[in-house]
Amino acid sequence: MEKVRHEEQERHRGFARRSLLLGGGMSLMLAALAGRMYVLQVEQSDRFAMLAEDNRINLRLLPPLRGRILDRFGAPVAANRQNYRVLLVSEQARDLEAALDRLSDILPMTAADRARIHREVDRKRNFVPVTVAENLSWDQVGAVEVNAPDLPGVSIDVGQIRTYPYGSALSHVLGYVGAVSEQDLTGDPVLELPGFRIGKNGIERLHDERLRGEAGTSHVEVNAYGRVIRELRREEGEQGQDVVLTLDAGLQNYVHQRLMGERSASAVVMDAANGDVLAMASVPSYDPSVFTHGISSTEWRRLAEDPLGPLSNKSIAGIYAPGSTFKMIVALAALEQGIGPDYRVWCPGHYTLGNHRFHCWKRHGHGWMDMHDALVESCDVYFYDVARKLGVDRIAEMSERFGLGVPTGIDLPGERGGVIPTRAWKLANIGEPWQGGETLVTSIGQGFVLSTPLQLAVMTARMVNGGRAVTPHVTRGFKLSGAGDEILPAPAPEMNIGGPELGIMRLAMDAVVNGRRGTARSSQIKEEGWEMGGKTGTSQVRRITKAERAAGVIKNEDLPWRRRDHGLFVGYAPIANPRYVVSIVVEHGGGGSSAAAPIAKDVLLEAQRRDPLGASPLPLVARSGEQA
Repeated sequence: MEKVRHEEQERHRGFARRSLLLGGGMSLMLAALAGRMYVLQVEQSDRFAMLAEDNRINLRLLPPLRGRILDRFGAPVAANRQNYRVLLVSEQARDLEAALDRLSDILPMTAADRARIHREVDRKRNFVPVTVAENLSWDQVGAVEVNAPDLPGVSIDVGQIRTYPYGSALSHVLGYVGAVSEQDLTGDPVLELPGFRIGKNGIERLHDERLRGEAGTSHVEVNAYGRVIRELRREEGEQGQDVVLTLDAGLQNYVHQRLMGERSASAVVMDAANGDVLAMASVPSYDPSVFTHGISSTEWRRLAEDPLGPLSNKSIAGIYAPGSTFKMIVALAALEQGIGPDYRVWCPGHYTLGNHRFHCWKRHGHGWMDMHDALVESCDVYFYDVARKLGVDRIAEMSERFGLGVPTGIDLPGERGGVIPTRAWKLANIGEPWQGGETLVTSIGQGFVLSTPLQLAVMTARMVNGGRAVTPHVTRGFKLSGAGDEILPAPAPEMNIGGPELGIMRLAMDAVVNGRRGTARSSQIKEEGWEMGGKTGTSQVRRITKAERAAGVIKNEDLPWRRRDHGLFVGYAPIANPRYVVSIVVEHGGGGSSAAAPIAKDVLLEAQRRDPLGASPLPLVARSGEQA
């Protein structure tokens, strides 16, 4: 009995211990719970109130208005206009197919359009609007509004779309805007807005961040499913800055139209003193608005596969043998090495080096030539002889001082550098030693020598402005709400080229156009005080065989277009006080005197008539580094 009583007491004691432990544990848990509730409800109450509010109120970005692009006088060359579009909310429309059928009676709608709308509806929530059509005319907007009672879920929305008033005339400089691709995403939330567009090429791409502006915000109340109940507050964004160019839109349009008669050509007009690009045209071209609206795959293939390269800005990306325009560089190198302007060479129509004969363009030769006459009449034999004495490396050194063979540094994407060969260049790139005959071919701007039309314009500017190494540019500055920021070009450094030597070049360029025996004498500007000087160039794209030479001169017009020579001309005006320089390249146009010089004449005449350097440009209120 005693044993049973003892066991009972032990059970009671064990139970009491367990009860005590369990009670203590529960007390600790209750204390911890109470402490946590105090932290959540008292200490962190503000934080959770804010989170609850965020579940009810959403912050949404509003796309900013893109800045305009203006010419030097303030004329818009890229702007924005209202874009009326039709939106459809599928849950309100109830029967999507019926709604689209009713809309198709008012708006043109293809099967591809309907398929796109279905994809967007399937991808988005049924209360999120999808775009049915954009760029509606006022009559179409009115028709939709009149039929609104029969179009549940359909509404008119007003946005902005990029416009280019000058169309294809400025497309290669301005570029275009397009939809944001995955590669364009940088973490900036504005890039993820539906329909947002960014610069894809040209100035639109180069200054995209300035043009883009800053997004606004809209505070909207939503329900648990994310449906918008009402807008509580709106903060408008900041419009992008306007970009002001050095271009004269009127001159640009004229140059573009003047080139339109050619299958493929380019032109650059520059301020000789400071490098302002006043016009830069390339044909064929394209309409940048097709990218704004959304280009079809068929249209893109047509542009991309066109052998004439309408998407390429040939002024900065087209590389050509400069032909006889390069002879001025050889002449300056000769003068610097002590070969005087009176040095004479007999031209019988060919030049012999070893067992190879190098021909002059004039079959029976020019006779005795000094430097001036050789430039004016473009005698090849004279420059063969001079180049043989100089060597290719001295010619290359002078070329680079005048901006050839290296990118000019212009503020446009896609510039190519061209080629100015040297002994080291050939060994590094071709793996073969330099040959003496290649120096002769180089001296007339053929062989390995390649340059862009812009480089030839820079070369001409440096030659006629007294030897200052100007750098070309197309951006003048930026403007926003009355304030401005002007980009002042750095003073052009001196090139340490003697004035007399440059004077010899200017005198020769004058005689090329205005002299009795000049190669461009048929393109003289007759208006007194507006006369131009220049240098013609003809760039061969094929090798003339012995059989062809024996048969006589073959006219370019008798050859297939792609086998004809390129025609080039570089020039300046007026003669007495050079202000405007021009570079023209006509692909497969034949001789420079017949194909390029007449265009240069018309362009320099128009430049002087308009005189954009004499007119007052758009004022920019503040300058770089100053408070606006």
